[in-house]
Amino acid sequence: MPPARLRRVLWSAAALAVLAAAGFGATRLAWVAGVGSAYFAKTLCSGLFVKGWDRGTVVKTDVLADRPWGLDTFQVHVDRERRLVTVSVYGRLSRSALYRPGLGCTLVNDTTVDELLAQAQDFDPGRTASAEVSWPANGADATPGYDTDKLRRAIDAAFDEPDPANLRRTRAVVVVHRGRIVAERYAEGVGVATPLLGWSLAKTAVNALAGTLLAAGKIDLDRAGLLQAWRDPGDPRAAITIDHLLRMTSGLAFDDPTASLLSASRAALFQRGDTAGWAARTPSAAPPGSRWRYAGAATAILCRVLGDAIGGPPARRFAYPRRALFDRIGMASAVLEVDAAGTFLGSAFMYASARDWARLGLLYLRDGVWDGERILPDGWVRRSLTPAPASGGAFGASLWLKIPDFLRPEAAASQRLPGDGFYALGQDGQVVAMFPSRDLVVVRLGVSRRRAAWDPAAFLEQVLDTFPASGGRGRRSGYSSTLSPS
Repeated sequence: MPPARLRRVLWSAAALAVLAAAGFGATRLAWVAGVGSAYFAKTLCSGLFVKGWDRGTVVKTDVLADRPWGLDTFQVHVDRERRLVTVSVYGRLSRSALYRPGLGCTLVNDTTVDELLAQAQDFDPGRTASAEVSWPANGADATPGYDTDKLRRAIDAAFDEPDPANLRRTRAVVVVHRGRIVAERYAEGVGVATPLLGWSLAKTAVNALAGTLLAAGKIDLDRAGLLQAWRDPGDPRAAITIDHLLRMTSGLAFDDPTASLLSASRAALFQRGDTAGWAARTPSAAPPGSRWRYAGAATAILCRVLGDAIGGPPARRFAYPRRALFDRIGMASAVLEVDAAGTFLGSAFMYASARDWARLGLLYLRDGVWDGERILPDGWVRRSLTPAPASGGAFGASLWLKIPDFLRPEAAASQRLPGDGFYALGQDGQVVAMFPSRDLVVVRLGVSRRRAAWDPAAFLEQVLDTFPASGGRGRRSGYSSTLSPS
């Protein structure tokens, strides 16, 4: 065995020994290794077939970056003809991910490759001319009205690496002012059309899909008894509504996914074929609406409920996001992935270019209207920006109203951001920030895996310093609970 390979194997064995010494039993170690195999397979598959990157780049920059779990000792097989990636740990704990056009990559959990192919056989992933959908300007002036040199310096600083121990790995920044892209920059190997993983930015896309279904009369935000499994007499989960799931106030006993990368909620994304079914079995811990707990598991259940509202065969459900949202606002690169049960993985797995994430932000900045066409119901954005009960004013309905502590290294900069700002935020430093008082959308995508590596509020403050406020420090208003389909 080559010396370098031997060192990696010994390192991996040592890491496992440390875990065992820390109290991990053999079953726990197998579970952790299985999650690692699935994470590797899924990440590599999406990197190869959604982003179109080469294997070495994906492994180095997506899979292994700041992941000291011995993943570099795992065995990998890529079947490019079948577009199937399989990863194992010394031939055991094998996990595979399959690429299907238009659906991205799906882990082959609790199913087979043939069943997944059959599930999507009638789905047409064809694109429309969505890339030609215009950016709706709002009275753009001939002169920029901002300091272009200061803006360039702020963006350049986002790509700097001041601390080798805490790498930022910024991949893309796009700034939209008055409905037009006024600045953008990309890391080497990333372009204007490169689909990048948004992690929890996808939750905001799910919010938008819920809005389109409300507009179509397909859902009622306050309807209870969402799932058959919750309708038994005396089951407190029967009182949970779509609004509770959007606001993360279902009262279900989810663990805290921000506390550990190996929390049950996160691991379910890689270990469960039916993520919504797993999440729906969570018992109640508090009456719906009385407790706030940020957890992707709530979005997993919401995606099942929205899929049921779309109705029809899998092909119809799979086509809905593009037909109802992406094509209408020009998000040509967007791919919302699904699990093995055919449910959208809207808690974490959506890919889109930085420009397309900016389009989603601009839709919200324009109150759900795109170039004169109302995409989201009147009042939907206002309702989504009303603080969820018990969230301390930090969270609305799948949108952040403040940058939370677990996503920032210090609090000072966030206190200085405009009061009308709101945010889609995701793991590894993903940000879509919207500031109505500046008519501004700012997107930053990257792989900043250590908390100390990236301060989103400090970056946004630098960018905002470039643009004068148009109407002072704005404030958000409340909403009417009687919002109905338009």
